Amino acid sequence: MTAKPIAITQGDPAGIGPEIIAKAFRDAPDVTRGCFVAGDVATLRRASALISSAGSLPLPVALLDSAADAWNLPPRCIGVLQVLPEAPLVALGLISAQAGRAAASSVEWAARAALSGEIAALVTAPLHKEALAAAGVSFPGHTELLQAEAAAHLGRPVTDVPVRMMLANDELRTVLVSIHMSLRHAIEAVTFDSVLQTLQITQRSVQAMLGRAPRIAVAGLNPHAGEGGLFGSEEQTIIAPAVAAARAQGLDVSGPFAPDTVFMRARAKGDVPGEFDVVVAMYHDQGLIPVKYLGVEKGVNVTLGLPLVRTSPDHGTAFDIAGTGRADASSLIAAIHMARALSR
Repeated sequence: MTAKPIAITQGDPAGIGPEIIAKAFRDAPDVTRGCFVAGDVATLRRASALISSAGSLPLPVALLDSAADAWNLPPRCIGVLQVLPEAPLVALGLISAQAGRAAASSVEWAARAALSGEIAALVTAPLHKEALAAAGVSFPGHTELLQAEAAAHLGRPVTDVPVRMMLANDELRTVLVSIHMSLRHAIEAVTFDSVLQTLQITQRSVQAMLGRAPRIAVAGLNPHAGEGGLFGSEEQTIIAPAVAAARAQGLDVSGPFAPDTVFMRARAKGDVPGEFDVVVAMYHDQGLIPVKYLGVEKGVNVTLGLPLVRTSPDHGTAFDIAGTGRADASSLIAAIHMARALSR
């Protein structure tokens, strides 16, 4: 094969990441062809055993010598590139520094492989932010870690590699102005420059996905988008001027609209497209709650602005069900689909 493989990072080994990876290889062999796991062989062998039904053999787990070997694997065989030091298995469902370090190291390896051109894309299984912190990792999540890796690769300050989070399913796309921070700090992060930059990143990235200029809606920050200044002035003093500046640059942008209705207007229903292709939301929960309410099994997280392709499922580590075999791999399978489409 001349195509480059796709790396799936194992995620926090105490969570459902390894389990949903094993299910994806079992249930979607056409989707996982040419994919491999960047992580730990023993962790994936445990996951394979966890999902095996009574009387059946676990899926085989093969130790790879290189990423390119992923193309040589038979269907329903999990290829793993051992990118982590061998260590005892962590306990399932528990936060630990060992698990946090393993999750971060897998992502760091895959990011560097993508930046060097060794792989086509990376799909990241969930990690746990408290476990990252326990391991001394200075980034709160995937997005910030990948941004730092990209900046180091490019030899630029992190501020010169702006990134944004997009959550998407077949009904709705939303891009966030701010990501992982307190609500108080997220409000402070709504500035003319941050909103305009988000619109520019959204335009470039979504246009590449759709093959045409996207119709972008912008959510207000305050109830009713400020109601003409009665409930806040950010719409008038910050958001609307940024929208006007984006329109002057040729972007198809509208708003700011009332946040409690704009997502309904943008939602596609079957073959009927929404009024907008994507909604730019001002902060994390404003944008992610609508998409996740439509079904976490369909959602895909895409990092926009990076010089690499990265997608992930739109759920977390689910420590409460780790090891029970109940985790749903649908969102991970959708994320692999998306990564393959974006890396062509």
